[in-house]
Amino acid sequence: MEFSYTPEIIGIIFALIYILAIGSAIDAILRARTAQGSIAWVVSLLALPYLSVPLYLVFGRNKFDGYLKERTEVEAQAEARLQIPRSELFDFQASDASAAFYRSLQRLARLPTVRGNTVELLIDGYSTFDSIEAGLQSAQQYIMFQFYILRDDALGQRLGRVLTEKARAGLQVYLLYDEVGSRSFRKSALHQELTQAGVHLAEFNTTQGRRNRFQLNFRNHRKVVVVDGDSAWIGGHNVGIEYLGEDEARGPWRDTHVKIQGPAVIGAELTFATDWLWARRETLNIDWQIERSSPGDCSVLVFPSDPSSEFDEAGLMFHQVITQARERIWIASPYFVPDRGIIAALQLAALRGVDVRVMIPDKADGPVVGLANWSFTRELLPAGVAVYRYEPAFMHQKVLLLDRELAGVGTANFDNRSFRLNFEITALVHEEAFCDEVEKMLLEDFSHSRLVTVEELAAKPPWFPLATAAARLMSPVL
Repeated sequence: MEFSYTPEIIGIIFALIYILAIGSAIDAILRARTAQGSIAWVVSLLALPYLSVPLYLVFGRNKFDGYLKERTEVEAQAEARLQIPRSELFDFQASDASAAFYRSLQRLARLPTVRGNTVELLIDGYSTFDSIEAGLQSAQQYIMFQFYILRDDALGQRLGRVLTEKARAGLQVYLLYDEVGSRSFRKSALHQELTQAGVHLAEFNTTQGRRNRFQLNFRNHRKVVVVDGDSAWIGGHNVGIEYLGEDEARGPWRDTHVKIQGPAVIGAELTFATDWLWARRETLNIDWQIERSSPGDCSVLVFPSDPSSEFDEAGLMFHQVITQARERIWIASPYFVPDRGIIAALQLAALRGVDVRVMIPDKADGPVVGLANWSFTRELLPAGVAVYRYEPAFMHQKVLLLDRELAGVGTANFDNRSFRLNFEITALVHEEAFCDEVEKMLLEDFSHSRLVTVEELAAKPPWFPLATAAARLMSPVL
């Protein structure tokens, strides 16, 4: 029987769309993080419901449902099974970690700052992946391997061969990747080879769960490698030849990673284990009772952040670090699209005499991000914040340096996506010697950067201020 669309049915469809728009508007009022965001969604939902309702289903939420329960479950299992349970990590707590500054960060991370570690700074792709490959080759019991982007190219195949060999030798090898960042990997030949070799693979599926069905806006942006509970690698690199600077289309690449050995590795393991439980609904089949060493004197806080928590953990962590600065705060980020609180904190730090420097790539990863960067630069310069634009390559590192007290290397950018929407991880290292290494690295980067001046901004064409302001409106989803 042929079906005809009668006016009554069309009217019912329109009514349902408006009811859904009203319900979404109420949800936006209750859940939006800012008054401006709430107003913007309400106006668009009621004025243009046919366009705005689908957009709200994808972009409208800042909280990721269900993951918090899984994270709590993993932590409870760790309490029961780890030789050094999560609660007992406080036995390794660094002497300065009881100060208010560290106390707030530890409450956000739900992990302590622990002593007894060594941290190696890995600059650019060759040193990073040589170190990771050597670590994988040394594995005796298990490997945890997680990246946002994982490609079946020369680098992916190089590391894949090691993972395959270890799996065939009987080790437990776990590989986790983001469903969006690595969307082509699932159908690749490398994926098939790893599966056949016995590697456990999982796709971090952020659309999992009843309320997450349309939430493509969340990403698992973490890059974590753990070998035998002894060593962990955290930083900005993904697995692809562009991160070695070998992609002709992308050109040279500037990035930073760290290798950690010691009790802080447990924090990286717990983060991976939680992500794995969410992705596969199963726990890791590894020996948690391994002997764990304390090879050095460095204090480290592994700081995971995710959109399931009550607080915007990454954003609050950055805000806390900026407000703590007394001599300097240096920040390197490829995506610098911060919120009002971060801008105000940077302005106040500069006004009280702190050496505040922000380094971003001169060639942005997309025109909208690039224009938004200029908008925030315009606000920072009058307060005395120095903004550098790195020129030789695309700069992808996520690094911060606080006085000679703290250095951070991780996956979180200075943007709304990392503050509120992404699963991220940052290694916060409390050691003067390591801070000196990071200082030397960043000074080298500054020497290859252009310091932005008020005169440069004034020389921009007449349309430029309007374009940057328009791009800034997109900052919540960039």
